[in-house]
Amino acid sequence: MTDTILIVEDEPRLAALLGDYLAAAGFASHAIGDGRAVVPWVRAEHPALVLLDLNLPGQDGLSICRELRGFSQVPIIMTTARVDEIDRLLGLELGADDYVCKPYSPREVVARVKAILRRRIAAPAGAQTPCHTKAQSDPGLLHLDPETLRVRAPDGRETELTAVEFALLATLHAAPGRIFPRDRLMDRIYRDGRVVADRTIDSHIKKLRRKLADLLPGQELIHSVYGVGYRFEQRGDC
Repeated sequence: MTDTILIVEDEPRLAALLGDYLAAAGFASHAIGDGRAVVPWVRAEHPALVLLDLNLPGQDGLSICRELRGFSQVPIIMTTARVDEIDRLLGLELGADDYVCKPYSPREVVARVKAILRRRIAAPAGAQTPCHTKAQSDPGLLHLDPETLRVRAPDGRETELTAVEFALLATLHAAPGRIFPRDRLMDRIYRDGRVVADRTIDSHIKKLRRKLADLLPGQELIHSVYGVGYRFEQRGDC
């Protein structure tokens, strides 16, 4: 059975273009341009993934994402033309799996769709190890507040991060177990295209680890993957 991708986009030509690229990749698609129609359609049709625009008539993408996460774990990729970093971080904190900034390449969107669906197939519900299940269901036992750039531990203790540290943590925290290469992290953090050395990311990660260690002593949350980058995973007692 062909996976159906829901395209939530109020620009008909862009929605049609994405539909064409998805069809060429072997996916079926359905397009919705009004935010109010998204939740009822997902409840009824159970798509394989949702491409969710942030700016929509009727209901905005962030509130749709929040509502979907109330009853479904369908993968969500946010698409947005906004430059406000907090909106993007909030979108991930609400449960989106990834985000793509407009203007984007339809090929890149299709590649991200495939990557997310491959991860879902490779790690079906109930098939994870206890460590992996813990990391996916409760990533790090942390609460991230994008409005104050603070992180709160289960016992209520908090620490304040810099904007770069928060963006790094939010990116890793939103996809536990996923390995992020340094260049991808730099693209996520520095949106203005500046040239940043790999060691700059390493320095920010080192400072972030130190702050997280104060909140959750004895728990290593951000793991180095030699020669590649970093991933977020709670190993706990495993």
